[in-house]
Amino acid sequence: MSIDRIFDNAREQVAKIVPDDVEITDIEFEGPVVVIYTKDIEKFASNNDMIRKLAQGLRRRVAIRPDPSMLANPDEVETRIREIIPDEAEIVDIYFEEETGEVTIEAIAPGLVIGKHGSILNEIKKEVGWAPKVVRAPPIYSKTVAATRGYLREKREERKDFLKKVGRKLAREPLEGENWIRITMLGGFRQVGRSCALLQTRESKILIDCGVDVSNPNAPGPYFSAPEIHPLDQLDAVVLTHAHLDHCGLLPVLFKYGYKGPVYCTPPTRDLMLMLQMDYIRISFGEGRKAPYGSEHIREEILHSIPLKFGETTDIAPDIRLTFQNAGHILGSAVCHFHIGDGLYNVAFTGDMKFERTSLFNATMNRFPRLETLVIESTYGGYNDSQPSRNDAAKQMRSIVERTLNKGGKVLIPVFAVGRSQEVMLVLEEMMRTKKTPTVPIYLDGMIWEATAIHTAYPEYLNSQLRTQIFQNGQNPFLSEIFQRVDSSEMRERICHDPDSCIVLATAGMMNGGPVLEYLRNWADDPKSTLVFVGYQAEGSMGRRIQRGWKDLTLADRGQQYNISFKMDNETVDGFSGHSDRRQLINYISSLDPKPERIIIGHGEERKCMELASTLYKKFNIETRAPMNLETIRLK
Repeated sequence: MSIDRIFDNAREQVAKIVPDDVEITDIEFEGPVVVIYTKDIEKFASNNDMIRKLAQGLRRRVAIRPDPSMLANPDEVETRIREIIPDEAEIVDIYFEEETGEVTIEAIAPGLVIGKHGSILNEIKKEVGWAPKVVRAPPIYSKTVAATRGYLREKREERKDFLKKVGRKLAREPLEGENWIRITMLGGFRQVGRSCALLQTRESKILIDCGVDVSNPNAPGPYFSAPEIHPLDQLDAVVLTHAHLDHCGLLPVLFKYGYKGPVYCTPPTRDLMLMLQMDYIRISFGEGRKAPYGSEHIREEILHSIPLKFGETTDIAPDIRLTFQNAGHILGSAVCHFHIGDGLYNVAFTGDMKFERTSLFNATMNRFPRLETLVIESTYGGYNDSQPSRNDAAKQMRSIVERTLNKGGKVLIPVFAVGRSQEVMLVLEEMMRTKKTPTVPIYLDGMIWEATAIHTAYPEYLNSQLRTQIFQNGQNPFLSEIFQRVDSSEMRERICHDPDSCIVLATAGMMNGGPVLEYLRNWADDPKSTLVFVGYQAEGSMGRRIQRGWKDLTLADRGQQYNISFKMDNETVDGFSGHSDRRQLINYISSLDPKPERIIIGHGEERKCMELASTLYKKFNIETRAPMNLETIRLK
């Protein structure tokens, strides 16, 4: 079927549903969305049922926009919008996109812009002619969020052209004949790092994740030489489970070598990915290595990103629909559910997951409409892999902090910027707010502040209790006055020599570099102070040496070497991991509804993949596979 015929079919569907007195001026495909332009925007604003019927009839997401000829003067519109929206919404910015007829309203409290059951938003639609779009402004300024939104505004014409190309490609008629489905393992199977897999049908090619293994300079990336993924411009889409570098760190390489298609991820994943990839370039430069891509390739990636919310189903190929659900690992991490064909087959990739409600997130989603194959991680899937609960970890942290502060010492916690930092922050904030421990300053050094700012931009991705606390009670623990950003080397120096007790969260999490070493150099010989590990310390890292009891250490800092004697207390608090342990992984499979016919195990050391596969097969009588990289499994 030609693209013209596809547009004719869309117009026929719209004509069947929209009343004759509603004037439709144009219909366009933009990515997975059908955009309908009208001169009667107020009739759509007062009839949500019509939009629902259009989405059902077209079997796509639908956006209604005013015809460009109907757009009023932006200055007058902005004045009227500010009159309609209550001051409590705290509008940060209003900007107009004439190409789409949209006005974006950025506010601290977007719910007050929308109004009860959309009442205020509908009033704006009726009165100003422009199509309003609401985004949340972070209560803590985030340069990453600001840069992303600013860049997309700057490149809106290129982005609109890109979305049209994606929309037309999606609208192509599926191929006739026998279909088949297979998965090729391109990285992260029987290992941790460089996660990547190719989901392929007769019609489509979807790449899931594209990570880097930062611990292996000899084989840092996926098997890009595999013939299945070439040519790159024939890939229909890349889908990201989350923003950690072992899942997205080499995605810009695809754009460097010719990929021009879409990247589907959640909005927080897009922003965190930008922050971590830019940091990867900086670290590579600092270590005297050339990064495999440049900032221009990251910008290209952002331009081609199509963010999707949890529970939002969208076409990503003519025969594949994608839905993201909460994975509970880090902010925006998603279980990717693929519905293939017209009810032909269903596959879900958990990515990294946490099947336990934590201080930050709800447990991994375990309910799906249909599910035939599940691809699941096994980082802690070995026979002896057991972790304390979050509650037990919080109690242990409280005991350590209380003991150290009572001695007049300082607490140093090496952390990864995303996920672990924010979990520990919430535990510490709750301790001090409820007076369980003395109140002292908590300093955040490294990328932690920026990562936390991004968390404040997306509170709807946090767990239900936190959302209630933020939205209904107006209490955002990340905004507590006990948290202070370390924003200069002078401030860091002052903290290091301050005699008063404090707590410092600093990167890097394995103590192989970063500002944490500055605090270690100054406090290592203080027996009153405590170093607390809350994350995995890899073999060969400074953190692993300290865990093993090394007392004489050599630190490298800015080209100089320092010999230090380690006299601090050395504590490890397990239980803050963003990964499920063996018990939780088994419980997840036990609770899945429906049960899959097949489980594919990845993202774990070879032994752990094999042990988890064996256990799941024996316990549930489900076919399990622990494939190696470059294996292909036919699903149907």
